[in-house]
Amino acid sequence: MGANDVNMKCEPATSRPPARPSGPFHSIKFFVFCHSLLQLSQLLVSGYMKSSISTIEKRYGLSSQKSGLLAAFNEPGNTILIVFVSFLGSRVHRPRFIGGGALLACMASLLMAMPHFVSGLYDYTDRIRHSRDNTSGIVCMEEPVTSSSSNQSCSDQQSSAQQSVYPILLLGQLLLGIGAVPIQPFGISYIDDYASKKNSPLYLGILLAVTSIGPAFGFVTGAAMLRFYVDFDKLSKDQIQLKHDDLRWVGAWWLGFLVASCLLFLAALPYLFFPRVMPKEDAGDDVESKPDEKQQQQTNPDQEVSLVQFLKNFPRIALRTLRSPIYLLVVLAQVNLAALLAGLATFMAKFIERQFSRTVPFSTMMIGGVCIPLAVLGTVLGGVLMRRFNLSVSGASKLCTAAILVCLFSSAPLLLIGCSTQKVSGVFPTSGVSPCSLACHCPDESFNPVCGSDGQEFRSPCHAGCNGFEFDMRSKITNYTGCRCVGDGGGDGGLGFARQGTCGSGCSHLLLPFMALLGLTSFIASFSQTPSYIMILRTVPTEDKSFAVGVQYMLFRVLAFMPGPVLYGSVIDTTCILWGKKCGKQTSCLYYNLDSFRRRFLGMQVVFVCGGLLCFFLTVIVLRRRSRPEAPQTDGKGPYELLDENKRLELTLNAEKEPQGIKT
Repeated sequence: MGANDVNMKCEPATSRPPARPSGPFHSIKFFVFCHSLLQLSQLLVSGYMKSSISTIEKRYGLSSQKSGLLAAFNEPGNTILIVFVSFLGSRVHRPRFIGGGALLACMASLLMAMPHFVSGLYDYTDRIRHSRDNTSGIVCMEEPVTSSSSNQSCSDQQSSAQQSVYPILLLGQLLLGIGAVPIQPFGISYIDDYASKKNSPLYLGILLAVTSIGPAFGFVTGAAMLRFYVDFDKLSKDQIQLKHDDLRWVGAWWLGFLVASCLLFLAALPYLFFPRVMPKEDAGDDVESKPDEKQQQQTNPDQEVSLVQFLKNFPRIALRTLRSPIYLLVVLAQVNLAALLAGLATFMAKFIERQFSRTVPFSTMMIGGVCIPLAVLGTVLGGVLMRRFNLSVSGASKLCTAAILVCLFSSAPLLLIGCSTQKVSGVFPTSGVSPCSLACHCPDESFNPVCGSDGQEFRSPCHAGCNGFEFDMRSKITNYTGCRCVGDGGGDGGLGFARQGTCGSGCSHLLLPFMALLGLTSFIASFSQTPSYIMILRTVPTEDKSFAVGVQYMLFRVLAFMPGPVLYGSVIDTTCILWGKKCGKQTSCLYYNLDSFRRRFLGMQVVFVCGGLLCFFLTVIVLRRRSRPEAPQTDGKGPYELLDENKRLELTLNAEKEPQGIKT
């Protein structure tokens, strides 16, 4: 052995650095990977709920106002508990809190699917097995017929299981909001604490990217699941009579919640094994951070406040933050845009379905495959512009104002692209019962749209006065014949005929330019997202930054995400021209006045865009006034005030271009 070997063997063990814990659960990179999967799963549920809301509305006979309330009901619990998350901070085992929230969201997602299993079959109008010997309630009958199956259906509707469907859905949404509370705040703070300074921005950027594309995955999942019939697990393929383009079609809205709950459960398991305190990612950072950590441990007990003190100080700090005019204006601008987003995400698929006579899965795919990706791209490019031109707060306010102004011009033409309501006998343009079908004794609840050979639509074959029908090889009805209310005189016995399904609005060719403008509007509006966040972070005191962001998200929920869907739903309900009925009770809307639907629904979009534009424009004015140089006053009037307009502007521009830290 050499001398060096002897010296190495005799070296005291205490001089060796302590071994770092090994394994994936002590790696911040693995935590980022797990947290990305969890946020993707959690936001997939949120996006899927938005994509399925109109289907749930149709399945359980809800008004748009009720479905809007359902969509917004995950916000109350989230809004209240986010304050306690701000208080807890790093005092708790953050990974376990995240895992607990994910498991709660998993159970809530299962609860959202429960109504499908506790309620019976989807009982749409005229849901009977058509046969040559059974025509009661389908076609024109000279004498009124009482159906025992209808009475049985009403008794099912009045059962306790059916009446508990809406409360179960509300409870599921509430628990989803509560489960999501610790996921993002605790995850971001955990990564920022234990990632190296060099890699921390990269990790947070990955999480923000996942946050942006998560809802898109939810809409795409919704488009896939809604292609299956709602009761495909209870009926054979031959028993399913409806097609995708039938207005009565309801997709398997519950299936996506089961898939999401499985993903949430798998994503939650790793958090049970992450430590409360993880070693720093970099060895050098560990050595440097040890004195800081010890000092923090020594000072924290003196600086910690109780929960009661925190709640007492909360209003005072919130008011102090809101006194900043730039912060307040930017948050109000973002609230306008957030309210617009909340309404469009909830009801835009329904708008496309009704306006352009498209199926629900196709309409959902348009939102998840076109609008959301373009919005993500616009958000990224907004950040690129901020970095490329090194924009100041003033430059960011001008960029936001310009983006929203262009957005206003691109969204206004959407009001003109759309369809008028198709002619529906007895519904539009005039309501009432057609004289030719008075003798048919058609049930008020009957809804099975057919399109007459004269191009006029009828609520049902009975309302068209049809007395027969034709079958295809699979014993499914293709046409109704002998229709006395169809006015072209063709068909059987000098009477017209009608085909199964709606006539449609007749302007599906306008969908392409509409989606192009809508995608462009989403792309341009999202340019303001990154600059507006930078304006908030740069205009509040350093010690209040985290709190300011928390207040910002709270105002989002209270002023935008909670009332937005309900407000949009209430406006949509005012355009209904025929409400459905079942067992003497009003259900969901069957026909809308499409012109009113388009003007009011998209008109609200223009109103919110104008509100955001006004707030961003006011920030430009406030910042411009702040940037004006102040000259010493003599005799009540300073030399700056004596300058003409052009000279004053030149001085202001020179002052803005002057390097910081250099006095002239």
